[in-house]
Amino acid sequence: MNQSKASPPVVHRQVAVIGCGPAGLTAASLLGQAGHNVIVIERWPEPYGLPRLSHIDGETARLVASAGDIGHALRDAQAIDTYHYLDDQGNILIDLDWKGQQCGFPAHISIFQPEIEDAIYSRAQPLPNVEFLRGWEVSKLEQSADKVVLEAQPWDGSWKAVSDGGDPVRRIEVDYVIGADGANSFTRRALGIARHQYGHHERWLNLDSEYVKDLGDRFAITSIYCDPARAHMYMPIGKSRVRFEMRVLPGEETSYWEDIKNGLAWLSEQHGIGLDEIRPIRNVVYTFDPAITKSWKEGRVMLVGDAAHTMMPYMGQGACSAIRDSANLAWKLDLVLRGKAEPELLDTYEAERRPHVTQITKTSTMLGKVANEDDPAKVAERNALFLSGNMPPPPPFPKIETGVVHVEPDGNLLTPTGAPTPQGLVRAGGREGLMDDVVGRGFLIVSRTDPSLHLDPATHAFFDAIGGRWIVVGDTDAEPDQVADLDGVQLAFLERNGFAAYLRRPDFLMYGAVRDLSDLPTLLRGLRDRLHWLHQPVPTFETTMEARA
Repeated sequence: MNQSKASPPVVHRQVAVIGCGPAGLTAASLLGQAGHNVIVIERWPEPYGLPRLSHIDGETARLVASAGDIGHALRDAQAIDTYHYLDDQGNILIDLDWKGQQCGFPAHISIFQPEIEDAIYSRAQPLPNVEFLRGWEVSKLEQSADKVVLEAQPWDGSWKAVSDGGDPVRRIEVDYVIGADGANSFTRRALGIARHQYGHHERWLNLDSEYVKDLGDRFAITSIYCDPARAHMYMPIGKSRVRFEMRVLPGEETSYWEDIKNGLAWLSEQHGIGLDEIRPIRNVVYTFDPAITKSWKEGRVMLVGDAAHTMMPYMGQGACSAIRDSANLAWKLDLVLRGKAEPELLDTYEAERRPHVTQITKTSTMLGKVANEDDPAKVAERNALFLSGNMPPPPPFPKIETGVVHVEPDGNLLTPTGAPTPQGLVRAGGREGLMDDVVGRGFLIVSRTDPSLHLDPATHAFFDAIGGRWIVVGDTDAEPDQVADLDGVQLAFLERNGFAAYLRRPDFLMYGAVRDLSDLPTLLRGLRDRLHWLHQPVPTFETTMEARA
């Protein structure tokens, strides 16, 4: 008698995150901290443990701090003040001044990636509502109007994970899926989504090393040599490590350069560096293939990070963009899962992030062409143009210009709208530190005087419902909601822009600002509309006053 095979039991979760790199970890941590049931599915049984990314900016550090232990994440990090593009003779073609502060952190930071991932994982893993399923891969994805069903099984790669004794196949039913599974994303392929490719492919050897002895300032400045014979570069990886890179030329075999003895021979010839000075920890050839997925959301499935976009590394923005994706999506998904916003809010994820990523991808591709040009005539023309000082500057760094941002009556955005809000040192209730740590995250009104007196019952109730708070910045924290602006960052921002108050989103971007506090209700009504708010009964003025009493 034939016996039909029993279907695997179904596990129910709110969100499945496929992939456990920086983007997936950020999404899992932020959603888990918000109280949602999350399962993270990752094919590799253990973290990679070696650097891929080596740079984040100050905005990204702020996002990492919201998802993990920033002290651990940056424990071996150092600020990057300068980034040089040089010709083959060492003349500076582009001198990028990266000094300064952004969001309370150095504007540009050299980091060791595993410590970023450890810091976020250590925040998310203890949460009882977050489950990590390592050593498993998703083999099937089906979605309907009200759910997504995944099937996962132990990964049958070159070294197979051992099952924990459960069923060999797990069936997982979720409300939403976040595909954070890299450039070769299963999630993207399962949805059948194509990518727009920019047609600029390069292979580079990464030779990452730990210092055996102090090399001084020799490789302290991130420097790329735009040598037509073979472009190459070096950069610090935090304080304890260094990355050497070189272009793999057309016609050369990848396998040749992934043989460590050939990488070391090049390193000795090019830089005079040997094993008495560095210890190699990774020797791998990467293919840079800038591309943007044609759709980042299909039904209840969203793509983040390399699953949605890949870019050349010449701006150091690949990981920054991935973490921004997850932070952007997480707070919107939180509101939808809590039944406070319509699912249409999730459409603003791609609307906001795609233009931002596209501009960065185009600029980084342009810089990649500068670095990898090998035609002698074009190289000479390029060098002459840069050295003459007549090369036009690159476009400004992008900001969010559509979606959940306030549009002024003239149809434009205020200059800071859609860009990261400032963060400095403050004191509240006797506690001192960076503003996010002291006053918390989420929606926040920052004002010079008490804004609550200007909120009508409807907008007050709405702002409470989204977890919004306000602070009054000044010289003292003597009263509730008062925050002492210790380094003047908030007051300077308000003064410089002529703002009475600004409204910060949970991903720390500025939603909008007002020059007169009487305009706050209008600002909040606009936010309510852009959030696709699910309208709930609005208390009357009398009941609001009774509740306050």
